Amino acid sequence: MAKRHFKVWRGNIEGGEFKEFQVDVDPGMVVLDVLHRIQAQQANDLALRWNCKAGKCGSCSMEINGKPKLACMTRMNSFTEEETITCQPLKTFPVMKDLVCDVSFNYEQNKRIPKFKPKPRDADGQYRMYQEDVDRVQEFRKCIECYLCQDVCHVLRDRDGREKQTFIGPRFMIRVASLEMHPLDTEDRIPELKKEFGSGMCNITRCCTEVCPEHIGITDNGIIPLKERVVDRYYDPVAIIGRKLFGIRKRT
Repeated sequence: MAKRHFKVWRGNIEGGEFKEFQVDVDPGMVVLDVLHRIQAQQANDLALRWNCKAGKCGSCSMEINGKPKLACMTRMNSFTEEETITCQPLKTFPVMKDLVCDVSFNYEQNKRIPKFKPKPRDADGQYRMYQEDVDRVQEFRKCIECYLCQDVCHVLRDRDGREKQTFIGPRFMIRVASLEMHPLDTEDRIPELKKEFGSGMCNITRCCTEVCPEHIGITDNGIIPLKERVVDRYYDPVAIIGRKLFGIRKRT
């Protein structure tokens, strides 16, 4: 057992400050374990979210030493013994108390996305899909909605209020991709991507992909293909002429 130095943000939407704690840390502990020990022994009113402690619920998202991470998946042995571990709430969302944020913005964005609209079944009453098409959208379904990608996205982080509504963020670009690329879906969300969801605001920094605990190719496999569809629809002269002459609608 060794003593480690923690700095934990305490406060609410009106303000707060970092409080320092010296904590006994056992071998094999993760940051969430240490925060629970602080809560049990030194700060009983410390607010933090957690549920599964297995990296699958996304509840314990926070910024650890300035980087968006899951506290339950951040091992203490990844820090040096002399290093101070700083824990603070996600900067992109309003603070409710201590390490807990109001992430309702994300649920509101999800409501804006047109739902899945399947094509009619085949004559025998079955649906048929190529396995490669199924595999393509399965990747996006691994999302645990930790909102680390939303937190690190500078388009969202640098905006407040109604201005933030102009971009749905990487998590929901991925949700749109999971629907648009679904082999059975018939809904057309390209106009919303351009006009309401702010696809053009993403400048492909890949910061969202870097923080994803599920290693989803958010940028390369989701956002870029969606941006290409917007370009094909509104800016590609050959595609525009093809649609006008032959009613061609490109969807790949």
